[in-house]
Amino acid sequence: MDGGDASSAGALLDDVSAALRSRVTELQELVLARNSKASVRDLPNPFSHSLSPKTLEARGRAPRRRLQEELEIIPKAKKQVNQALKQQRRLQHMLANMPTGMREDVFATPMEHNSSTMLPDSLNFSSAVPEVMDRDLKIKEEPTAAPKKGKGPAPRWYISTEELDSLSSYMRGRLTLEKVNIAINEVASYADGNAHLVACTKKKLSEDTWEKALELRDIAATESVKGKHFFLETDIKGPGLKLDNTGKAILTVLRHLGRIHETRIGHHRVFILSKQH
Repeated sequence: MDGGDASSAGALLDDVSAALRSRVTELQELVLARNSKASVRDLPNPFSHSLSPKTLEARGRAPRRRLQEELEIIPKAKKQVNQALKQQRRLQHMLANMPTGMREDVFATPMEHNSSTMLPDSLNFSSAVPEVMDRDLKIKEEPTAAPKKGKGPAPRWYISTEELDSLSSYMRGRLTLEKVNIAINEVASYADGNAHLVACTKKKLSEDTWEKALELRDIAATESVKGKHFFLETDIKGPGLKLDNTGKAILTVLRHLGRIHETRIGHHRVFILSKQH
């Protein structure tokens, strides 16, 4: 190889070396941008002549490992964003179709309204289920053998004007959006009440209420109901939903729109609440 070829090859190697140095520096900056506790100067120079090839190789793997970790985080972050957007759509749907009176209660200050105003008198635990209110503050401290109930409060999946209008006139009848959504809130309250009883300990309930709680536990443990919120036909006592012609029409609409589905367990007609998609 003559002098010109050697000089050309040396210049080419210098260019490759400079490009590699530049890329490594960029990778260092990307890694340190995420971990602000370190600085570029904290990283040893991977081109130090005193380092062995194995050491250089090991340190070259560190930026690649960091980049791989970042790539693995991206799908998880996207999943969380999608879940947040889905929950946002649910909340917007609920707010847009919530009955007027309930919307006023939601935005009222705690001093103006208390939680008992959200439930009809027939579902006020202080009268219908004595001693359950005391249980609310202690249930987490008292593990029970009760079947697992649905997570969180019962779903209140209100219907929209478009859904109501999509029904045939004979099914819709004289029902209004307000009446149906008030009924949805009421059946969710029935389901919440049953969930309380399923989770409650015997010492917190009267003898009669304990008998009902045991019956509800048996229903909650069945395969078709397990882990879901439910109410019984015998729970329907108004004021928003009654077992009259209007109430039966509302139940038909709720079944048709996928808000509830029913099954028979023993002598009970059981309605299971559907979660919003």
